[in-house]
Amino acid sequence: MDEAQLRQIELFDGLTRKQRRRLAMRADEIEIQPGRVLCSKGEHADEFFVIEKGTARVMRGDQYLDELGPGDFFGEMGLLEDAPRNADVIAETALTVMVLSGQALKELERESPELARKLGRSIEQRRHWLEPVG
Repeated sequence: MDEAQLRQIELFDGLTRKQRRRLAMRADEIEIQPGRVLCSKGEHADEFFVIEKGTARVMRGDQYLDELGPGDFFGEMGLLEDAPRNADVIAETALTVMVLSGQALKELERESPELARKLGRSIEQRRHWLEPVG
């Protein structure tokens, strides 16, 4: 992934160029076909996603929760809280997403604790949907 692409994503606004470069080295960019399930409720969380292009829907069983588009992210709660996924995320259209694995996030935390803290703060600030149901 290219550092310049990360500049276009609001989640990474607070990062310096050097921090974005570090993140870009660990992130992958993938294309997803419509209808593909990216996250399934109850599964172990081992990566999180940021949508660059396209839309996805968030479902819990038959209940529609949200539609996600460019700049939105998902899958972070399971990684940060070491908890199973709490909803399904399904590609509505063709998607281009940035993917960061849990292992890559841990490596970033070791190499650049400040980057990991900034990323964690950004995620916490932007979490506006999908609170776990008790």
